[in-house]
Amino acid sequence: MKKLLIKGLRQGLGGLIVIGDKLSRPKPMQRTADKQSLVEQQIEGLSLYQLPACPFCVKTRRAMHRLNLPVTLRSTQVGSPYRDELAQQGGKLTVPCLRIEEQGEVRWMYESNDIITYLDQRFGTQAA
Repeated sequence: MKKLLIKGLRQGLGGLIVIGDKLSRPKPMQRTADKQSLVEQQIEGLSLYQLPACPFCVKTRRAMHRLNLPVTLRSTQVGSPYRDELAQQGGKLTVPCLRIEEQGEVRWMYESNDIITYLDQRFGTQAA
């Protein structure tokens, strides 16, 4: 009974987090069509392994939205092939995790603050 109650609370809070995110997202960065096209080519090697209601994943997705980065999202919910992929290739089952493929090499970045700093430095206003 206790486990069921905790699961229900977790799902309810997760739903509130997702709704709150959608209602309060920052405006996306504006770029010229040419610059946005270039950014979209550069992010082809990026994918975010995440869970929809994870607060740290929401934080990371909000930063991606603010930077206008349509990065591929990969859910790691139980039963997802991306869950196994993250554990086997990334080395641990922790989200958010940004998979970065550049010049034939793959890196896995795990901390939300590290991911956001990386994206800000690479795609933020100072990088533009």
